[in-house]
Parts: sequence; C-alpha cells; structure tokens
Amino acid sequence: MTNRTDGPAAPAAGPRGSRRGPRRAGEGGGTPWLYLAPALVVLGGLLVYPIYQLGLISFLEYTQAQVSGGELTTFKGLGNYAELFGDSQFWQVLLATVVFAAACVLATLAVGCALAVLLTRVRAVPRLALMLAALGAWATPAITGSTVWVFLFDPDHGPVNRLLGLGDFSWTYGRYSAFTLVLLEVVWCSFPFVMVTVYAGIRAVPGEVLEAASLDGASQWRTWRSVTAPILRPILLVVTIQSVIWDFKVFTQIYVMTNGGGIAGQNLVLNVYAYQKAFASSQYSLGSAIGVVMLLILLAVTLVYLRLIRRRGEEL
Repeated sequence: MTNRTDGPAAPAAGPRGSRRGPRRAGEGGGTPWLYLAPALVVLGGLLVYPIYQLGLISFLEYTQAQVSGGELTTFKGLGNYAELFGDSQFWQVLLATVVFAAACVLATLAVGCALAVLLTRVRAVPRLALMLAALGAWATPAITGSTVWVFLFDPDHGPVNRLLGLGDFSWTYGRYSAFTLVLLEVVWCSFPFVMVTVYAGIRAVPGEVLEAASLDGASQWRTWRSVTAPILRPILLVVTIQSVIWDFKVFTQIYVMTNGGGIAGQNLVLNVYAYQKAFASSQYSLGSAIGVVMLLILLAVTLVYLRLIRRRGEEL
C-alpha cells in the first residue's frame, strides 16, 4: 500500500537554475531609459545649447558694440549680476511679477475649479457648450486674444465701457487697472486647462464616497472641502505648479495690452523687462542675466513640485 502525504505536492525539480528568484534591483533598469532616449536627445538639442548660450552671455560684456564687431567681447564674471541686483528697478519688477503671477494663479484656479464643479451639475448639452467655449478660449493664440481684449476695453470704441457706463476711462493708463485687465485675459485663456483637468478628476471620484457624504448630511461645500478636494489633491497640485510656471513667464499679454510694459514701465514683468534690456537697450548680457534668474526661480518651483509629488506618492 502506497503511503500518501497530505498537503500539496512539491514541485518537480527541474534543471539547475530553471526557477527564477526575486528580480534584482538593478536588473532591467536601463530599459526605461532606452525608451526615453529619443525624447531626451531632442530635448537636449532644443534646451541644453540655448541655456548654455544664455548662461555664457550673462558672464560677458556683450552689447551692440560687441555684436557689430566694434569692440572685443570681454569676460565680466558676476559683474552683470552685481549690476542687476544693485538696480532697484529689478527688485520692483521681480516683486510685481511674483504678485501678478500669484493673483493670476489664484484667479485661474478659482474659476477653473468652480466651472469644473458646474460641469458636473448641468446636463449634457450645456456641458458640451461650456466645454467647447472654454476650449475655444484655450486654443486662441495669445496675441489674438490680447488684441481682442484691448478692443473690448478700448475707451473710445470698446463695448465694456459703454456697458458699465465708464465713459472714456482708459484701463491701460493706470498701473493697477492695466494689471487687472491683463489678469482677466490671462485667466480667460488659462482656466480651460484647469477646468477640464479638475473635471476629469471629479468624474473619477468614487460615487460611493460622495453618496456617503450626502447621507451624512454634508453640504455641497463641505463635501467639496472635506471629501473631493483631498482626493483631487495630486491633480490640484499639478495644475497649480503648471499655472505658476505659465503665469510667471507671461510676456505676450503684458507686451501687447500695455504697449511694451505700460507708461514709464509701470507694468513691467521679468520677461518684458529682460526683452527691453536685451533688445531695446542692446544690453544683451543684462537681458541674459535676467533670463538666468528666471530660469533658476522656475527650476526651484519645479523641484518643489517634484518633491511634493514624490512625498505624495510615498504617502499613498
């Protein structure tokens, strides 16, 4: 009589080394980089060399005299940065840029999130109409949208002044009114990205969670603040950081709508300020130094964004 052991049978022994153990940490680690290599090569060609030239010129004495060959290009080291940081106008423009970008980001997030919630409350036809209108604003070129907004708020022929009864009030004359006008245009062309992204995130929220909050008697605002917003935190983080980067380097709207930075430069932001230094004043080295400062600021914002994303991934 054959003895039979209880429990599952042991696997048959195969050739030595036929069974694979746990995958080693470094095994196959280079495969993702092979897939990314073509994109990295293209991005390297488009970004590395221009950034190198930007940094190089910022350390040189490079004006119209050097461009025309009338004088030799000389090395100034940190001289351009010392001159830039010693200029009070630079700090005023930097502060104006930070405040203006922060206002644009907050307004864009508020409008985009509010309309994203509205999209979940309306029927299919109004939802489709709103999304098409928003995508139309998103697809409009910045220079076209800026020109249209200048016409809408024109003191002589614009319909907005007539509708509000403001007479010949010039929105681009005063510093704060001009910044407000540009802010409205920036929000108009930026909120569709936030709206569509947040709307997609809301649709992905489990219905059981929202139903449980409703059964507990939570209001719509309380449900959004305590349930939906925490779930959407990664998406909100992405759209916030991208809005910061976009709004910090606004150029076209300011340049077109304030005619190059406003009266006596009262509406300058860093991008327009760098353009004026480099091309209007032919101080290419100072313009490059401003560009390097902007690059470092945006790089710091990006690193903070990546750190937050990584921390969020570890928490999950």
